Amino acid sequence: MENELITEGGFKYIEKGEGKPIIILHGLMGGLSNFEGVNTYFPPKGYKVIIPELPLYSMPMLKTTVKNFAKYLKKFIDYKELEDVILLGNSLGGHIGLLHTKLYPAKVKALVITGSSGLYESAMGDGYPKRGDYEFIKKKAQDVFYDPEVATKEIVDEVFATVNDRVKLVKTLAIAKSAIRHNMAQDLPKMKTPTCIIWGKNDTVTPPDVAELFDELLPNSDLFWLDKCGHAPMMEHPDEFNTILDEWLTKNNF
Repeated sequence: MENELITEGGFKYIEKGEGKPIIILHGLMGGLSNFEGVNTYFPPKGYKVIIPELPLYSMPMLKTTVKNFAKYLKKFIDYKELEDVILLGNSLGGHIGLLHTKLYPAKVKALVITGSSGLYESAMGDGYPKRGDYEFIKKKAQDVFYDPEVATKEIVDEVFATVNDRVKLVKTLAIAKSAIRHNMAQDLPKMKTPTCIIWGKNDTVTPPDVAELFDELLPNSDLFWLDKCGHAPMMEHPDEFNTILDEWLTKNNF
């Protein structure tokens, strides 16, 4: 997927297919390739799948917040002249999607969140991150999934490189703090946008009761579970994830 990156208008993104726009929002440690299953499955079904590279490490330090990422997303949607977008976000990406939908509901037709922060998250864990300790980082990366084998060497290497880059590390911690500060419990009951919640039953980063609370607080939501699944359902069970999402979109005529 790296070769497909488009750079224009101050944005970097992947785009595939024609039709109704699905914008995918990656997480804090998540690369664009995490959504390869979605990016392959939906274009033949009449969707344009767009994955912008979020400026997690390129924003000025004081602007490195969830709110500014939500504003960045608005600029991207305006630049692409998109209407009636479907936002799909994992982890921090879900949080950005939620906040964007709260701030700019007019252009969002539907929202899909999976392992989303916004109510609770323990992604930083105890004593995380330890720079220079590869085995510790490997264990942390594996803990994100139900099946540790999903954390390939490539994924572990990427996380290890991030936490050993001083600037990226400081920004990672700033983003995590911003996510905790931007709790959305008070906002969710006022958000009428149809929302599909897909969650791993074995998510230890944002545990199952977080999904239940999202479903309880959002007035127009549907909650779906994936068994033997951790924090990134679209990576761990791509086929089941795509089927659930496809059926939900079809049922709601999105």
